[in-house]
Amino acid sequence: MLHGLRILEFEALGPAPFAGMLLADLGAEVIVIHRKGGADTPGKEERNLLDRGKRSIALDLKNPDDIAIAKALIQSADGMTEGMRPGVMERLGLGPDVARALNPRLVYGRMTGWGQTGPRAHLAGHDLNYVGVAGTLFYGGLPRAEPGVPPTLLGDIGGGAMYLAVGMLAGLLQAKTTGQGTVVDAAIVDGASHMLALLLSMGGQFSTTTRGASLLDGPHWSRSYRCACGGYMAVQCLEPKFYAIFLEKSQLQDDPELAQQFDQTLWPQQTARLVRFFSEKSRAHWEEVFADTDACVAPVLSPDEAQADPHIAAREIWQNGQPAAAPRFDGNAPIPPAPSPLRGQDSADILRALKDRGLL
Repeated sequence: MLHGLRILEFEALGPAPFAGMLLADLGAEVIVIHRKGGADTPGKEERNLLDRGKRSIALDLKNPDDIAIAKALIQSADGMTEGMRPGVMERLGLGPDVARALNPRLVYGRMTGWGQTGPRAHLAGHDLNYVGVAGTLFYGGLPRAEPGVPPTLLGDIGGGAMYLAVGMLAGLLQAKTTGQGTVVDAAIVDGASHMLALLLSMGGQFSTTTRGASLLDGPHWSRSYRCACGGYMAVQCLEPKFYAIFLEKSQLQDDPELAQQFDQTLWPQQTARLVRFFSEKSRAHWEEVFADTDACVAPVLSPDEAQADPHIAAREIWQNGQPAAAPRFDGNAPIPPAPSPLRGQDSADILRALKDRGLL
């Protein structure tokens, strides 16, 4: 879908390379500038999954000759992404003003946690810090338990990488129409805050002051339960019609303790009832009970187990031990993931092409 677009990616951690991987999965030519040596990068001699489908050139951005190569690449690109702290690219002589002077149609994507401005802009942080300040982590836990979310998924990927990718695509569309690029300020704290709109759209069903008292973080029908084998089942039968199916399949439809689905005062004791209930049998048993029903109950699978799940397998979501590209188009199976390059693997070919174009 993105064939013909060239994206230049400056090596970073987490959300920025994930966004680059997504664009590469969708067909863009992504050239990643790896640091020469990369001594501070764990596994630097290994192929990085987030580099799949990309080409790699290794540069020392403190070397004037390599800076000249980076500028030539900027001239050849439709867009570029970087994940440095605010001010770092400017100090390297590769900030937005310099880059867009070299290439006015360039879409310059900046990925940070706190954004380019604001009191925290120059502070270090990680996923949980950003979603904590954004208010998004507030709902990430059960009553009387510490807030917790799947590592990196809510902030780095949801609030960061995906918003950077969307921002890049919006900027590229504008550049195609007007010939003028833009700077995309993708901050995880911005994206994580924006995602709250879905919950806030549900109004009074979500408390903004009390944890564990909202529609999805407090009820007995919206949590995971431990089974006798040590595995877990995820239950989220929000709508009354699905809750009724859940009770029927559980043979609990006549249990008066569970009859009142939305009475918040009963949620603690209803939860305790289901804790005992699920702990009596194995996950395999409960999977069979709720299979092919609208009870909105599913097993909590590890990534390895997920690959063997019939639905996951039927959709070919995992290929060669890694998740395939998403989304898909026209009902086609996802394209198999392209291999990741070694650091600097394509340096010679990239330099040769720049010389052929007269950019070096």
